[in-house]
Amino acid sequence: MKYTYFLLLALCSTLAAQAQVNLKLQAKLELQAKEIEAKMIEWRRHLHQYPELSNRETKTGAYIVAHLKSLGIEVQYPIAKTGVVGLLKGDKPGPVIALRADMDGLPVTERSSLPFASKEKTIFNGQEAGVMHACGHDAHMAMLMAVAEILSKNKNELKGTIKFFFQPAEEGGLPSDGTSGAELMIKEGVMENPKVDVVFGLHIQSLRPSGKITLKPEGLMAAVDGLTIKVTGKGAHGATPWDGVDPIMVSSQIMTGLQTIVSRQSELTKAGVVITIGSIHSGNRGNIIPEIALMEGTIRTFDVSMQTNVHEKIKQTVTKIAESAGATAEAIISTGYPVTYNDPALTALMIPSLQRAAGKENVIQIPAVTMAEDFSFFQQKAPGVFFFLGAYPTDEKLEKQPVHHTADFMIDEKSFVTGVKALLALTTDYMFIKK
Repeated sequence: MKYTYFLLLALCSTLAAQAQVNLKLQAKLELQAKEIEAKMIEWRRHLHQYPELSNRETKTGAYIVAHLKSLGIEVQYPIAKTGVVGLLKGDKPGPVIALRADMDGLPVTERSSLPFASKEKTIFNGQEAGVMHACGHDAHMAMLMAVAEILSKNKNELKGTIKFFFQPAEEGGLPSDGTSGAELMIKEGVMENPKVDVVFGLHIQSLRPSGKITLKPEGLMAAVDGLTIKVTGKGAHGATPWDGVDPIMVSSQIMTGLQTIVSRQSELTKAGVVITIGSIHSGNRGNIIPEIALMEGTIRTFDVSMQTNVHEKIKQTVTKIAESAGATAEAIISTGYPVTYNDPALTALMIPSLQRAAGKENVIQIPAVTMAEDFSFFQQKAPGVFFFLGAYPTDEKLEKQPVHHTADFMIDEKSFVTGVKALLALTTDYMFIKK
């Protein structure tokens, strides 16, 4: 009995000492996060000015490699074609924590008067296009570069190992290669040797107030699947439609039928479902009924069983509607990103860390969103938490909100320090919590 008592007393004393050490470390890291702000903004502006598309991030990768090597961090490069992995080992034993930032820009021509606006041009899908960081990946990289520098300075106080994932091709790879960067990094072993215990990541949000952190446990972002439908009818003169089978008319009926899967065949109180047809191509003249119509769309779900059911219903709806009109149709569904799933226990454990970084009132739970993220592949290999960092400049009177993936996208650089503090807090807190 006495032995147990003293053992518990010693354990409590050790935990209290560790907590005290961690509090001192946290205070130091938060100060260093503020001190590095100017350098971080400089990195972000450089990356913004010279963006590169998915799987083409060669200059971006070299820039990051040079930074990590200057910090004495072990570097693996190239990973997944153009990606970078940094490995920082603390002086004390502990868990393996992965932190991720995506690297790729988009084929968007920037419409901005910023002195560091992108002027880059490229060929995309056979056409000349601008290149722009129109989703904030430049900010993600700059914040993770700052986190790497700060943690490397405090290596002697760290428990465990940190892996820094600078991931290419989050936007889905080149047109000829749709494999996402996260999938390819995992295939090349980044979650092993040493095996990752937990993974954290963030995404900047231009439509949320600067400095606000938003997230939810379980499904935060949707699974995304691609949809291609080919409808084959019978050609005819536009004046005598009874001589043919109109694939355009059949396509319109299919589009309506697909929406009944959402409104009448899916248990929407359980989880959301979205089916969108974004393009339809058929025919080349107004008085000719063509033989073929092609449709392309996207499917968004949050529940695996519902995802399977929706896929089956789509194929059935497409086939049967076409059949009823004397046409034939085929639905091809291509698997995309899984649900971005925040492990509930881990999320609950780390909420206080985020609250300390941003302020309790600035950490807000939100409903799920129907966009998708390939960070979800990392979460299939280890428990993870993904959150949004608001970067809408509330002190500026903008004429219109800076929407992601558009030429007018912009973000408030003052939000970056909060993002760095959040990643530092998640990392160091988990180190001292994990046994």
